[in-house]
Amino acid sequence: MSVRPIRLGVNVDHVATVRNARGGRHPDPVRAAKLAIAAGANGITAHLREDRRHITDDDVRRLKAEISAPLNLEMAATAEMLAIALKTRPHASCVVPEKRSERTTEGGLDAAGGRDHIAAIVRELAAAGIRVSLFIAPDPHQIEAAVVIGAPVIEIHTGAWCEAVMQGQRAEAEAEFERIRAGARRAASLGLEVHAGHGLDYATAETISALAEVVELNIGHFLVGEAIYSGFDVVIANMRAAMDKGRAKARERAA
Repeated sequence: MSVRPIRLGVNVDHVATVRNARGGRHPDPVRAAKLAIAAGANGITAHLREDRRHITDDDVRRLKAEISAPLNLEMAATAEMLAIALKTRPHASCVVPEKRSERTTEGGLDAAGGRDHIAAIVRELAAAGIRVSLFIAPDPHQIEAAVVIGAPVIEIHTGAWCEAVMQGQRAEAEAEFERIRAGARRAASLGLEVHAGHGLDYATAETISALAEVVELNIGHFLVGEAIYSGFDVVIANMRAAMDKGRAKARERAA
């Protein structure tokens, strides 16, 4: 198969988390998004949660109006979030699961279990010209449900793999990565565009970039944390270098 370039989407949620810890307008996630784009990000991701714990409605409005790269709005499959997406018209919307008690998104969307409801959301977003993705585990049933629902893109939840890597659980990490590899291949064979994200750092981003089927990574918490020490320009350059190194391996395999 031909190996497409891999894109980097930078999630700015946790710039807003720092701002909201103190109140006021600093640090500004929109300014961070502009810096990320200048440093090489291909797009910006923001998750507007029901409780507005980090990104706010005004952040979404300003991101859409002010940034020069595509905006990917992460959203729960609710009437409120659908209305906001249809009003804002981001380039893309990624439908994600959401629980009020979670610190961050836990697991993938149950696309198979919520097929009819999610399909209705997807149809309305698509009719508005918004590219839709579903944030799911690399499970065959969920991947096949995405096809039935009509979503053109999936984003594979990489959290379990990244956690196993971080904890030094070698067997578990290898098993999880094999699930990701198989899921990406299955999705691509069904005509889906494959993205991936959650918990990625330099090393895991390099590894997953070697999967030719994966064409976009969405990374936030790690980049925002590292930017405290080095700045967005440095950490995004480092992430791009890691992704490019992994992509070169994919091209070698395809040659």
